[in-house]
Amino acid sequence: MNELTVINLEGQLVTESREVAEMIGKEHKELMRSIRQYSGVLTSANLRSLDFFIPSYYNDAKKEQRPCFLLTRKGCDMVANKMIGDKGILFTAAYVTRFEEIENQIKQPISSTKALLQAALEQEERIGFVEGRVESLENNMRIDGGQEYRISKNGKSKVVECLGGIGTKAYKEMSKRAFSQFWNEFKRYFEIPRYGELPKVRFDEALQFINEWSPNTAMRMEVKALNTQQRLPLGSDF
Repeated sequence: MNELTVINLEGQLVTESREVAEMIGKEHKELMRSIRQYSGVLTSANLRSLDFFIPSYYNDAKKEQRPCFLLTRKGCDMVANKMIGDKGILFTAAYVTRFEEIENQIKQPISSTKALLQAALEQEERIGFVEGRVESLENNMRIDGGQEYRISKNGKSKVVECLGGIGTKAYKEMSKRAFSQFWNEFKRYFEIPRYGELPKVRFDEALQFINEWSPNTAMRMEVKALNTQQRLPLGSDF
């Protein structure tokens, strides 16, 4: 079993989900799925999932960004508690040992000039790494549950408004197509597979997109025609 890499991320010791998956003999995508389930349970119980699992990204062999998680010691505890057998025992021993080693290194005083210089160089490298990771997290962290709810609510309200309201003929006959058009255009504009994947830094832009959105010309004409028919009194002649 390989040694686990643990880094100090702004005072929080973390390790990456790819390494954890390798150590416990799981495919990374399976571990990611499990972590998302754990995070959902924590959030529904009003607990901070970020105390356990921090969304992050890494560059694959093609230099493309792929999602991953940074696990705190609590996060490793949760993963280990779901495991049975030798793999669970070995993983627990590995992460507990490694986290304690890094904690001791942080606490250990530096006595010599050489050690001080070496530590300064290492710290500079860590700062550069952490700053890059923090910037990456800020730029790529997904919207939280409250923001996701607001986008969903505003998007639905906008589509209903463009159809003339829930009680209109256009809404009854066209709502499915209108919602499909809106969300497809939203995902295409922000280049995401689902609106819940929206980066947090683009949340305000998303609200502006929703506020300014309108159906395409063909759909607007169809909405107008249907709602005009609805308003005509019975027995009207042309």
